[in-house]
Amino acid sequence: MHHVLYGLVEGHRKRRELGRVLTAAPADLATVDVDLARLYEEGTRALVFDFDGVLAPHAALHPLEETGVTLKNALQVFGAKNVYILSNKPSSERLEYFREHFSDIIFVSDVRKKPYPDGLEKVISLGGYEPQQVTLLDDRLMTGGLACLAAGAKFTYISKPYTDFSRHPFKESFFSFLRFFEMTLARFAA
Repeated sequence: MHHVLYGLVEGHRKRRELGRVLTAAPADLATVDVDLARLYEEGTRALVFDFDGVLAPHAALHPLEETGVTLKNALQVFGAKNVYILSNKPSSERLEYFREHFSDIIFVSDVRKKPYPDGLEKVISLGGYEPQQVTLLDDRLMTGGLACLAAGAKFTYISKPYTDFSRHPFKESFFSFLRFFEMTLARFAA
């Protein structure tokens, strides 16, 4: 089944769980605001970042300077090879950027796109983690949130994603609409 159709079907089925996630999520949480040390204290041993909206606006080739600092901090807190990137758009330019600038971060590829749990299951397998030791930071309930529910991983909802409407007005508008749709579905179910 195509990942978009799968997301709609599973999003409807798991709308109550997504509603609980949304209700518990802090408002206006940006990636740089996430307390990495607290995640570690609460049992997270592998930290997984989505890319678009979480590390940079859509279609960017590399993280923003401020999220680059967050990635460096994540490596300090979680250690080398315990920080991952799981993007539905793993372009060759992004892969090369991480090879060159963050070689200790593992870029997960060759898996079905979120909301399928394959990427998180690959992280769990690669590191020998228990599912609840893995936390994904993602700005989408019906992709990252659903993938976490299916894999048994923890989810940190980035409710203040990075956007750049001046460079990509249609793309950013589309994803803003999707976030609004997901939040509306989740709020009605909560």
